[in-house]
Amino acid sequence: MAAVPSRAAAAPISLSAPAPSRQTKGSKRMAAPQPSGTDPAPSPAPARSLLWPAAAVGLGFLLVYNSLDASAGVPPPAAAVSAPTTGASASASARPAPSPSAAAVNPGLSRSEPSRISIRSIAVNAPFTPLSIGASGQLDAPPADDANLVGWFKDGATPGERGTSVVAGHVDTKTGPAVFLLLSTLKAGNTVDITRKDGVVATFKVDAVETFSKADFPSDRVYSDNGTAQLRLITCGGVYDKKAKDYEDNVVVFAHLDSAKNG
Repeated sequence: MAAVPSRAAAAPISLSAPAPSRQTKGSKRMAAPQPSGTDPAPSPAPARSLLWPAAAVGLGFLLVYNSLDASAGVPPPAAAVSAPTTGASASASARPAPSPSAAAVNPGLSRSEPSRISIRSIAVNAPFTPLSIGASGQLDAPPADDANLVGWFKDGATPGERGTSVVAGHVDTKTGPAVFLLLSTLKAGNTVDITRKDGVVATFKVDAVETFSKADFPSDRVYSDNGTAQLRLITCGGVYDKKAKDYEDNVVVFAHLDSAKNG
C-alpha cells in the first residue's frame, strides 16, 4: 500500500489484552458513540461516473443522527474488565460474527492511534484525523475541504484495540467524489489495513457490508461490543435528498481484526 510502511518482511507481533474503550460530514454533525476510553494521500480512484449533486455535503448526518428520529440511540460504553473475554455478549443478531481466523489476534492490541488506512480493493489510501464530540452533542465530521481524509472517534477504541472502533469518511463533497466513494462495493473477505502510530499494521477482514436508513439506524447492532477488536467503516449512501441536503442511508462495513504485523 502506497505511503504506508512496508510489511513484506514484517514479523508477527505479540498481542496484549487492553481494557476496552469506545465512535463520523460536511458542516453537519452526527449522533456519536459515547466515549469510554481511559487513554487518551493519493485521491480515491474515480472508478465509476456519478452525478454529484451541487449541494452534496458527503456524509451529512452520519451514523444515527436524524433530528426527527427519537429512537436512534447511541452505543453504550464498554464495560471495564481486567481481562478480555472471547464469548459474544450481544445477541446473535447484534452483528456479523467474526471468523475463527480472528481468534489469534482478538481480543485486541494495545491502544495506539491510527495514522493511515489502506483498502486496496477500492483504491483507498488516506490519512486519519481525530474526531470529537462537538458542542451540539454530536460527533464532528471530517473536514469537508479534504476529500481524501478519514476520521476516527478519538475517545473510542483505537483500530485494533478491544472494542468497536468507528471510522468515517465522505462519499463525496461539493466538488466531487471522496475517499469512501466505493465503500459500498466491498465484499466479505476483503481486507482493510490500518497503520498505527506504534508502527503496527492491523489488518481487518470484512464480515459484511450493509445499508441502513438513517431514520431507523440500528445503533445497538452497529456499535455492539462482543469483547473482541471490531472495526466499523461508515459513510453515506442511498438516495440524496436535495431538500434535506443529505443522503437517506448510511453504508456500514462490519469488520474484525484478523492479523497484525510490525510495519
